[in-house]
Amino acid sequence: MILKSSSNIIEVSGLVKRYKELLALDDFSLEITEGEVFGLLGPNGSGKTTAINCMLQLLTYDKGSVRLFGEEMSATRYDLKRRIGIVPQNIAVFSQLSVVENIDYFCSLYIDDKARRRALVEEAIEFVGLEEYRRFRPRKLSGGLIRRLNIACGIAHKPDLIFFDEPTVAVDPQSRNSILEGIQRLNREGSTIVYTSHYMEEVEQICSRIMIMDHGQALATGTNTELKNMVGVNERVEIELAETAGLDQALDLVKDLPHTAFAKLEDHTLLISCTRGTHNLSEILNVLQANEIAYGRVYSEPPTLNDVFLEITGKELRD
Repeated sequence: MILKSSSNIIEVSGLVKRYKELLALDDFSLEITEGEVFGLLGPNGSGKTTAINCMLQLLTYDKGSVRLFGEEMSATRYDLKRRIGIVPQNIAVFSQLSVVENIDYFCSLYIDDKARRRALVEEAIEFVGLEEYRRFRPRKLSGGLIRRLNIACGIAHKPDLIFFDEPTVAVDPQSRNSILEGIQRLNREGSTIVYTSHYMEEVEQICSRIMIMDHGQALATGTNTELKNMVGVNERVEIELAETAGLDQALDLVKDLPHTAFAKLEDHTLLISCTRGTHNLSEILNVLQANEIAYGRVYSEPPTLNDVFLEITGKELRD
């Protein structure tokens, strides 16, 4: 992921959107710099889809403003819309059309010149690796391949800004890797990406900055590292205790350590979250050894984006 300039390609200010009594967006603001892969995260019902649809002027809103490419966005700004690609979560292709016909149709919504469109369609087919399936209809494609077709339909016209809404849902690992590599390649070639996903590892892998939102509000924005530095948890530790170990004693000892934020037992495994400290793991093992509590496998890892999300929202992302 590379940042190509300091100009904002998206500027959203003070958006308010109501559905009768439901406040879907509550003074929501967002800035995305040209060249970013920007991750937009939130639990179901947090307002992500509403925010995106307002940016695209697919929904009206009660208050606020949206500027894309430095200009005011409106429902009739077709010059701006031609610079945007959308890859929706739900498959949006025609079952009666072949792969090449589907891509050509969606590309024709943006590109009138047939010769140029033909070249763009071929490039999109090659980009997503569907050369062997160009005459296939969608019902003949696997889940991973139809996701690739969905992407090709959204990016064939070479948009400057692309919205990807959970593009890897229910695909196999090989197809997921192909999709993520393709998104990174699009970014290297000049597209700014807005990416939503319920897979935290994907967001950590490809996004240059991330926003966590809930209840229609932006709760936190920053790089992966910046977000992790916002929360109190610094390290997670798992320790398998021996069958003969005093489980309750071990749990009490660990809870009493100064850098233990949270600890619990699951079967014979201690699950521990630590606050910031330089020797958390060694302190835990030392107290177990000093009290002759036998243990086996030890696992330690720094905080994950999922830890950050859970602490900021109080929810699991897949809720």
